[in-house]
Amino acid sequence: MDNRTHAIHGAGLGLRRTLLGPLTEQPPHNVDFMEVAPENWMGLGGALGKQFRRFTEQYPFVLHGLSLSIGGPAPLDETFLQRLKRFMREHEITLYSEHLSYCSDTGQLYDLMPIPFSEEAVHHVAARIRRTQDILEQRLIIENVSYYAAPGKEMEEIDFLKAVIDEADCELLLDVNNIYVNSINHGYDAEAFLKQIPGERIAYLHVAGHYVEEEDLIIDTHGATVIEPVWQLLEKTYAQFGNKPTLLERDFNLPPLAELLQEVEMIRDYQHKWSDRHARRQQQA
Repeated sequence: MDNRTHAIHGAGLGLRRTLLGPLTEQPPHNVDFMEVAPENWMGLGGALGKQFRRFTEQYPFVLHGLSLSIGGPAPLDETFLQRLKRFMREHEITLYSEHLSYCSDTGQLYDLMPIPFSEEAVHHVAARIRRTQDILEQRLIIENVSYYAAPGKEMEEIDFLKAVIDEADCELLLDVNNIYVNSINHGYDAEAFLKQIPGERIAYLHVAGHYVEEEDLIIDTHGATVIEPVWQLLEKTYAQFGNKPTLLERDFNLPPLAELLQEVEMIRDYQHKWSDRHARRQQQA
């Protein structure tokens, strides 16, 4: 069970239904892969289903789940995972990521809730990830999430993240914006956090925009352009771990497609800068 040889590379864009028309009319030259939430597309037929099929035939895709609730107390939704497995095979999608959080108990909470940073939670979450991987017959990719409170905290966020990855033997979707958001909200050094990430586990990266509520409170919205400090942190991520596939997340307040593609091009620019520096270092060695 190993999906470390990924089909994605370069710069990606999250596909939203409102983008189907513009992307069909003007296929972008600078989008190397796309990402969708499977919950929004599984079982979809008709014209939308056909449009989605055309996109999965043209681009590599990764699925980014919303509802598995990998850290939740309710039983793991294995029926959903079986549907997901069929959907992935139908569209030849090999990568599936989820949030390291929970969103349900006896019902849907409609939000991503923080898992307590505790040893007990590490074992609980890792067991559910391993079961998910057994069903899907491949590694799950988990994402570091933004959080605004840390109930039941017994260890630091980075130690919790590393412990889950190690015990579950899964991979990581490293959200660079979430590192920045959490560093402001919880008063830690984003670069120091980054340096502790197990780089060999990174499958791909996210960058996104956020909303500044107050000087020391940032809300992770995915509804704005990426700000300069996050771009700088992305550049440091490449310097630390190499040229990882990177996706632009934008969930609402969608600007015209041309503006989104400008941000995708920014990702490509930073990737090319890293590649050029790496090539020069190789020549000098």
